[in-house]
Amino acid sequence: MAAFNLTPSKPSTFILNGIPGLEAAHIWISIPFSIFYIISLLENFTVLFFVGREQTLHKPMFLLLCMLVLTDISMSSCVMPKALCIFWFSSKDITVDGCLTQMFFLNAVASMHSAILVIMAFDRYIAICHPLRYATILTNARIAKLGLVGFIRAVLLVLPEPLLLRRLPFCASRVIPHTYCEHIAVVKMSCGDTRINRMYSLVISLMIILLDLTLIGLSYGLIIRAVLKISSKEAHRKALNTCTAHICVIMMTYTPTLFSTLTHRFGQGIAAHVHILLANLYLFVPPMFNPIIYGVKTKELREKLGKYTCRM
Repeated sequence: MAAFNLTPSKPSTFILNGIPGLEAAHIWISIPFSIFYIISLLENFTVLFFVGREQTLHKPMFLLLCMLVLTDISMSSCVMPKALCIFWFSSKDITVDGCLTQMFFLNAVASMHSAILVIMAFDRYIAICHPLRYATILTNARIAKLGLVGFIRAVLLVLPEPLLLRRLPFCASRVIPHTYCEHIAVVKMSCGDTRINRMYSLVISLMIILLDLTLIGLSYGLIIRAVLKISSKEAHRKALNTCTAHICVIMMTYTPTLFSTLTHRFGQGIAAHVHILLANLYLFVPPMFNPIIYGVKTKELREKLGKYTCRM
């Protein structure tokens, strides 16, 4: 039997096992997950509705917010339908092509999300350090072009991951101990040489995260330097207040991303169900809180929301 389980093969399907060790609680786990997902959809589509409807919000900052919202919706929607099929109906089979497609879109959207946060940091830098030139430097067309660059980067960097996986032979055991096709979880099922896959995935993940964090840090370093030159404390407060929402979103994005990336490769002491629960919460919780953060901290959006609420 052991020899059979290690026999290389080309399976047509994989089995997503959900959350290992908590299979009996899948129904109960699905309840908060479903609530998080529904709330995040309502909130994010509300933001899209207000920004699309209000002509006064057709500005670079709100165009970037819409891009961020779309990536939040896409990330959770890549995972949630199949996760609910596992939790509710024990429908665990997924085709190899479906698995690789899910993996590609999830990782590409995550990379795009990171790129948008970098562009947002650049937007805040221009708004604070060069306010008089803001309208000429950052037009909607230029923001759209920067978004396109982030999209192309995401596709080019992430596409080799599923392509490299397709060349690998897999063992007879086709069970992925996860709710979605996480790259390393799939790599671990292979009987072949996975060193290239593991190295490429780690390098690309760290390169995207560290490069983007460096660019964000550089933008905020320049912002802090410019703010310190202002003598008025009230001006300090107003300038930094415009960055609060962005900083909160950065913390909510990169902290769990770094944790998930490193623990999945090096955190053998962490229980599998803990890691997978956190990996799922990372996909559902930030999309639920990001619209709230921007709704509370962005005056124009808050005023438009208040206006529509009063009409109702």
